[in-house]
Amino acid sequence: MDAHTSNRPIPMSQRLNNPSQQTSVPPVVLVVDDDAAVRESLDTLLRSVDLDVRSFASAAALLRSELPDTVSCLVLDVRLPGLNGLDFQAQLAQAGIHISIIFMTGHGDIPMTVQAMKGGAVDFLAKPFREQDLLNAVTAALALDATRRQNESAQQSVTQRIEALTAREREVMGHVTNGLLNKQIAGEMGLSEMTVKIYRGHMMRKMNVRSVAELVKLCGSVSR
Repeated sequence: MDAHTSNRPIPMSQRLNNPSQQTSVPPVVLVVDDDAAVRESLDTLLRSVDLDVRSFASAAALLRSELPDTVSCLVLDVRLPGLNGLDFQAQLAQAGIHISIIFMTGHGDIPMTVQAMKGGAVDFLAKPFREQDLLNAVTAALALDATRRQNESAQQSVTQRIEALTAREREVMGHVTNGLLNKQIAGEMGLSEMTVKIYRGHMMRKMNVRSVAELVKLCGSVSR
């Protein structure tokens, strides 16, 4: 990493439009590098823009810690003792742990870069890199994680609304989203049209929607 410090961005907690900004909890950057000097340098740089930094000498050390439940990203060296960075990326994916990763290495090559990016890495930085390049990559990674968390929260909210429906209301919702009219739904379910209207009204209120189009969009966001 070089010593260029010009044009350093304003604190990222002020730049990111995410839940951390509203709760005043700073985003967290996890740093994994077996070089203590690199860890110390990155810690100083990232804290200078109001980020919370947690550093580890190996992937195993990170695995033994508790992952932050807030907007975060991982700055990961490729060559590490024990489990290397690329294998660690694959292991996190297999475990269903979603976190934006920025790779850094002093010994990179094209196949390694391709593997990292195919695995979902945000960036791949060759050492020595400019401080600004790392800060830009961290900004992008945190923004991606913030968006992912917002989407997951929204989907969880919709799922909870669906789970609050009765079996009949859920069945009516399925027919409504398939484009059936009340009379057709009544025929399908062996109910009177008035009863279907009652179930439909309850369902729409519980789902907190006012139109069929809104209901279809909401259900589609969960099924994706």
